Amino acid sequence: MNGYSANKDDYLKRLRRIEGQIRGLQKMIDEDKYCIDILTQVSAATKALQSVALGLLEEHMSHCVAEAAAVGGREADIKIREASDAIARLVRS
Repeated sequence: MNGYSANKDDYLKRLRRIEGQIRGLQKMIDEDKYCIDILTQVSAATKALQSVALGLLEEHMSHCVAEAAAVGGREADIKIREASDAIARLVRS
């Protein structure tokens, strides 16, 4: 079971809302809306995706990584490395 399973419906709802934002962006470009207005919406969609990512990361750390750390060994090392790599990707984005 994944760490986010208890909140799966919430994540799906948030992602559907973001999907709507992206469709709105496509429409704005299609309708030749003002650049700054489009950039404002891009920023909002980016923040929303980052919020989902941080929530998933937090759940991964508190479930998957914590569970692996309790067992120890190679699996713990792998989970910690995965989390560290995910954090690095988020920081770069």
